[in-house]
Amino acid sequence: MSSTSPRQYRLIRSGLASLAAVTLTAGLAGCGSDSGDSTSTGSEGSAISADRCAENKDAGKITYLSGYQYQSSVSILEYIAADKLGYFKDLCLDVDLKPGTGDTAQNTKLLASGQATVSPVSQQDVIQARANGIDITGISSYSDAGLEILMTNKDITDLTQLDGKVVGHKGFVPAGVRAMLVKAGVDWDSLKLVKQGYDPSVLPRRQGGLEALTGFVSNEPNQLKAAGKDVTVWKPVDYGVPSSLGAMAVNPEFAKANPHAVEDILRAALHAYDYCSADDKHIAECVGYAAELSGPTYDKKLNATIWKTETQVAKDNPTSGQPFGAIDPKNVAGLVDMLHQFEIVPDSVTAARAEGWFDTSPVRNVYAADKLVWPAP
Repeated sequence: MSSTSPRQYRLIRSGLASLAAVTLTAGLAGCGSDSGDSTSTGSEGSAISADRCAENKDAGKITYLSGYQYQSSVSILEYIAADKLGYFKDLCLDVDLKPGTGDTAQNTKLLASGQATVSPVSQQDVIQARANGIDITGISSYSDAGLEILMTNKDITDLTQLDGKVVGHKGFVPAGVRAMLVKAGVDWDSLKLVKQGYDPSVLPRRQGGLEALTGFVSNEPNQLKAAGKDVTVWKPVDYGVPSSLGAMAVNPEFAKANPHAVEDILRAALHAYDYCSADDKHIAECVGYAAELSGPTYDKKLNATIWKTETQVAKDNPTSGQPFGAIDPKNVAGLVDMLHQFEIVPDSVTAARAEGWFDTSPVRNVYAADKLVWPAP
């Protein structure tokens, strides 16, 4: 059994590299919005009953730890916006935003220890963490599709053409990408796997004989397109491979003691997601909030494209039969099967056991007839 591998989470080389020195103890600006277009009143407790407001206040400080810095990805930008627009304040939540380093294993350990309260963690990583004795609970996911993809040059029209070829990765080939290659009939053992850096231009330059490169659908393809380089993007979801997008996890002890606060964290984030997805004006506003936290080198144009790409993935690949943000138990079972296929988790991790590591109630409780309830009860 292998532990969850640390990885640089969707690294954006242009504009975000200077953020590496930011630590988890960095101070952040307070709540509130400069936007006259916000639906927040900016008044504490304005979107919640007095009793529930008091309950949420009793929950104390809630630490949100991002996946990778303040990149405008789903599961990051809407939490920044919920803070800046005053939605957390409207629900009497004291949320402190902290930038993650991209190390998923570290995030899961900080969650389990209570140093973080909520954090983006993929469903696969929740399963792997729990298999390794790290106690966290998955509470939401926007999609059964993921962001991890494989890129090839345009002359590759069938994945089996990669047999015997050089495939680049960022430390390991994601399980979903490997499952796609195997499903497509690629001879996995014939591939020459090499670790590459974070410059996707090595692919069109065929550096070192490179014929394929792993990446994230919202990142490297957009960078290459902006540079006038055309590549083919191969998506595991097109091959029926399970994954997740915008998945969140919580510290179980906090969730047990404060179930309504957990619901209302998600309620505020989902409300902000709708706001930030409404149109280009709102996208620019929300990305601007992330830029304020990040500094002058933040690439607003690229990050707006990241947000648009990822929200489109969520729109095109919703969780089956679920309200937006709710967990699909069938997807969890599919992930367990895939992790067994590559011996990433032991046989003792069954689908039924893994489903118990996720709580579907927080998202379900913030909806009525598939419509997000705002204000809160």
